Amino acid sequence: MTAHCLPLHEIEARLRAAGIQPTAQRLAICQYVLCQADHPTAEQVKLWVDDHFPKISLATVYNTLNTLAQAGLLRELRLSDRDSAVYDANVSEHFHFVDEATGRIWDLEPTAIDVRPALGEGFQVRHVDVVLRGTVTTPAD
Repeated sequence: MTAHCLPLHEIEARLRAAGIQPTAQRLAICQYVLCQADHPTAEQVKLWVDDHFPKISLATVYNTLNTLAQAGLLRELRLSDRDSAVYDANVSEHFHFVDEATGRIWDLEPTAIDVRPALGEGFQVRHVDVVLRGTVTTPAD
């Protein structure tokens, strides 16, 4: 379970606040991606949904994930070494480390890496994406 898990009533309230109808399918997908999954792909969400909620198509999963990302409840990450986007329930400012041996994606606090763009006048940085790649020998869960 992630540290970003929201109770069902809060998920429903956030969906409503974003103008999104909190259907049973959307709530089920939200409960998984916000409370149980760790950087899942849409295909992984679909596998979970197939075991826990009948009759949700892959298109519905994709549409729901895109809607959640647009509403700011998820972040969509497109990593160069993956065919599919992954979805991150941690929407706060942070970076990522990809363990090349296992494929696991770790969230890193911004204080773990010193990133200071020096672009000069005229550039306004809105967001910085940093993805480090390597291996983890002693996990620090």
